[in-house]
Amino acid sequence: MESEFSDEICAENGAEEDDETEDLIWSKEEIDAISALFDRPMRQKPLKPRNPARQRALPLPLPHKTRLPVAPAPKQHVRLAARAGLSSRACFSDQVRKKPEFLLGIAREIAALPPEHDVSTVLDRWARFLRKGSLSLTIRELGHMGLPERALQTLCWAQRQKAVPLFPDDRVLASAIEVLARFERLRVESALEQCVPTASRAVLEAMASGFIRAGKVDRVRKLLELARINNRTLHPSIYVKLMLEATRTPEGYGLASALVDELGERPELELRPQDCTAVMKVCIRLRRYAAVESLFSWFRGAIGSPTVVMYTTVIHSRCRDGRHREALSLVWEMEQAGCLLDLPAYRVIVKLCVALHDPGRALRYLSRMKEAGFIPTGDMYDSLIEGYLADGRLAKCRQLIRDAESAGVKLDRRLLSRLSETGGRHP
Repeated sequence: MESEFSDEICAENGAEEDDETEDLIWSKEEIDAISALFDRPMRQKPLKPRNPARQRALPLPLPHKTRLPVAPAPKQHVRLAARAGLSSRACFSDQVRKKPEFLLGIAREIAALPPEHDVSTVLDRWARFLRKGSLSLTIRELGHMGLPERALQTLCWAQRQKAVPLFPDDRVLASAIEVLARFERLRVESALEQCVPTASRAVLEAMASGFIRAGKVDRVRKLLELARINNRTLHPSIYVKLMLEATRTPEGYGLASALVDELGERPELELRPQDCTAVMKVCIRLRRYAAVESLFSWFRGAIGSPTVVMYTTVIHSRCRDGRHREALSLVWEMEQAGCLLDLPAYRVIVKLCVALHDPGRALRYLSRMKEAGFIPTGDMYDSLIEGYLADGRLAKCRQLIRDAESAGVKLDRRLLSRLSETGGRHP
């Protein structure tokens, strides 16, 4: 019975497959319609231009094809690499050896050493960073601290160095000689004639500066005389320093006058503005007013515009020489040049106006001075009071006295007593 049922199912399935095959057979009209579709040209999109920004990157090279075969580096490359390393260390050393904080720190460490310890305790630690000229600032700082023995020990330590040669060096030697001469530890009186012809200019100038600061004017004079005999020329600032030291006492006026003459005989003056002003002040003290005018003319012709300090010095010189009108013309020139007046300039101008019997102008300058923030001094009030007292304007004198007292300025007692005798009693 089962076999009969299976035969029926198979017969039915076979009939269905025959029907499907008959449905899949295309007719001739359908085949022609499909063929006509392929005969027409297909619509194509236009090609877009390539965007250069979006181009595909080239493939990376393969390492095994581009790597060079391993070989020892040439000697030149090794030398360049070693030189670069040395230069970097040298640059660091240059930065350290030129740093004032580092060099002053060495001086402070040396100053803090116990007396029984040598300076090598400190200097050996920093020897690799030092170069020629480095210790000159350290030695000068030891001199400022009042330690000439430590300065001499530092010089001797520099002379012993072999790994990093620090000597001979004129800068270190000059600094040490200046410190030793200042503290009278330099014993060269007997050997001075042998030192001058062979020593460098920096060493001679340092020796002279040290003797000047020690007040040894005679030694400096002898040094300058030996330098002149041996045709050695020192900087004019040495002459200026010696002039200022010599004019501290009247006994040195003759030496200062001779030094002024020696400077005038030099073919070329290399005076800085401050040196020129200092020589002018010495000439005023020596009452050589013509030399002041000569220096002033030379400076304007050779250097340029004078400073307010130089203008003030020349105005004071003309006042001392009795040429008040010429001094006033220089005041106008100074104001036209746009110089900002300082306290000494106002003092000289106020006294000049009083000497010209023009206390009103002097009072105007005093008011300008107050507006500029300066406080008038006692001698300025004294000059103004004397000027108004000479004109008989006692009320103005009393007003100036009140202003001076309110500002806390002390006046001359003799002037006040003279004013009270005249009738303008002190309020």
